[in-house]
Amino acid sequence: MQQAIPAQAGGDYAMTSHSTIPNEPQSETETAVQLFDNWFDPIEAGLRDRAREFLQAMFEGELDEVLDRSRYARRAKRSTGDTEEPAGVSGHRHGHRSRTLLGTFGQLKIEVPRARLDTPDGKTTEWKSQALRSYQRRTVAADALIAGCYLSGTNTRRVRRALRALFGGAVGKDTVSRVWRKVKSDWEAWNARSLAEEPIVRLILDGTVVRVRLDRQATSISLLVVLGVRADGQKVFLAIKNMGGESTEAWRAVLDDLIQRGLRRPQLLIVDGAPGLENAIAAVWDGVPVQRCTVHKHRNLLAHAPERLHEEISADYNAMIYAATREEVERQRKAFIRKWRLKHRPVADSLQEAGDRLFTFTRLPLGQWRSARTTNAIERLHEEFKRRIKTQTVLPSADTAAMLFWALLASGQISLRKVDGWHTLATKLIDQPIDLAA
Repeated sequence: MQQAIPAQAGGDYAMTSHSTIPNEPQSETETAVQLFDNWFDPIEAGLRDRAREFLQAMFEGELDEVLDRSRYARRAKRSTGDTEEPAGVSGHRHGHRSRTLLGTFGQLKIEVPRARLDTPDGKTTEWKSQALRSYQRRTVAADALIAGCYLSGTNTRRVRRALRALFGGAVGKDTVSRVWRKVKSDWEAWNARSLAEEPIVRLILDGTVVRVRLDRQATSISLLVVLGVRADGQKVFLAIKNMGGESTEAWRAVLDDLIQRGLRRPQLLIVDGAPGLENAIAAVWDGVPVQRCTVHKHRNLLAHAPERLHEEISADYNAMIYAATREEVERQRKAFIRKWRLKHRPVADSLQEAGDRLFTFTRLPLGQWRSARTTNAIERLHEEFKRRIKTQTVLPSADTAAMLFWALLASGQISLRKVDGWHTLATKLIDQPIDLAA
């Protein structure tokens, strides 16, 4: 119970409190028993013992094959004409080296045999196992498991906790960072691959903003993403670049890189309507039909009106965009323009700004309308990417952001399916754009 005692001055009373937290030594806190610590599993223990025995036997067998004799055995002879020459590589064993290996079987301490091999110049060299590389501490499967855990949406510090029961605390945030750096070589190869053999007929382009750390400060950057659609309808991830924004120059750099790597001229482009992207497209693929994303335009319309009109605008807009026939789309568009010119002109002006590019999908077979109307294929990737990184409010660098986005697809964590109406992708667009009269 707290006791009031007089203050030294003024006659007021001061309150004192006493902590009830015991002062335990730090070592006792760190060694406290955690959940799963005492969950002994004889099956797992037996498997790990067998794994250790198997690995050591594998390394011994590898050296036996090189020397062409088992441990303590004399060197075999082979006949060559009238003489007999020693078989195998000349050399001698000299003990073992302790190594620690982390795999899906857990962390094991193994004894790797050592040997000196004779060289043609009369010197000797240390034997190196082909199965266990120098300085290797983890198996490829363990690295894949660590990277997969990171990609599933946890940060580097939490991976250790997630894999603690399997690896016995042998994985820390530094290990995760090293594993992640190993992914970089595959990432660089993917960025440089040729696109000449990709039968791309359609492109979907969009950008998203993420927070990264630049010069130790949180900064917003843009990730510019390009999806392709093959002739068989399969979506394929083509490019992602980190840029300062979605300017004409930024998008032009992305498109020029695709063209330099052999990308063919597409038959249709689906874009979000950003001016920088529109200008870049006009510079490299002038004349290619462009579909403005109907979802982005919907947001623009709502931004031009007070909130009390949003529901009515959405109803009229959806009746136009999701009409069942080309003729009905034209009729609903005319009705939309006439109504909103009188009721709230900025809405009508915003719709007219998009021109016939908002309705390019009506020049396609009806079965393709759903997949051609929007950039939703990329928007869904953006949402999934941000869901995975929400535990990391700021990513370590701009390169890490782009590489993480790519890795989610390359590892199969996110999959891409065929577009709707892919059976009719070979059908050409009709030449007549929609009637813009109102």
